[in-house]
Amino acid sequence: MARRRKPAGGVRRPEVRLPPLRPFTGDGPEPEGDYDGLAFADLDLGGGDGGAARFMDCGMYRCGLDGARLSGARFVDCVLDEVRGVGTDLSGALLRDVELTEARLGGTQLHGAALERVLIRGGKIDYLNLRTASLKDVVFEGCVLIEADFGQARLERVEFRDCTLRAVDFHGAELSEVDLRAVTELDIARGVERLAGAVISPAQLLDLAPAFAAQIGVRVESPGE
Repeated sequence: MARRRKPAGGVRRPEVRLPPLRPFTGDGPEPEGDYDGLAFADLDLGGGDGGAARFMDCGMYRCGLDGARLSGARFVDCVLDEVRGVGTDLSGALLRDVELTEARLGGTQLHGAALERVLIRGGKIDYLNLRTASLKDVVFEGCVLIEADFGQARLERVEFRDCTLRAVDFHGAELSEVDLRAVTELDIARGVERLAGAVISPAQLLDLAPAFAAQIGVRVESPGE
């Protein structure tokens, strides 16, 4: 009997199962620190420097991250829930098998970062900088992204479900198996020509038709104009 083939494509979601966590008792992450099996709960980590720190099997709950410096940090098998902050620096960071839920963030720097098997669910993120980042098997679900910048980023198997994408920038991005059909509001500020490799709905095609026409130099006018 022939075996049924699995459908091609499809985003691989993270399956984070944290062990019992020990409470973190320090002042905050330190540069190149190692953190394994810890719960960071209700802490103000704003302004701290945890550059190149490594987080394994950790949970971060309701923490403040204003101006936190976490560039080059590694988050593996981690949950970040209800974190908040402005200007958090995660440039060049690695997020693998991570769930980010109900975040309230602004101006978060993730340029040059690598995201693999990441779920970003709920919450609102303003001015998210993902320029030159690599996203593979990433799901944005039920979140609001205002002026997110995917410029020159590479997106492979990325799904947006029930999201608001307002003034999003895909300039110079490379898209492969990117599903935008379930986006509730799709407003592309730049880079509409980079949507090759994405799938959109018929209704979205109608909404984006003026932008597509402008891109190829077609004038759209009513008779007699």
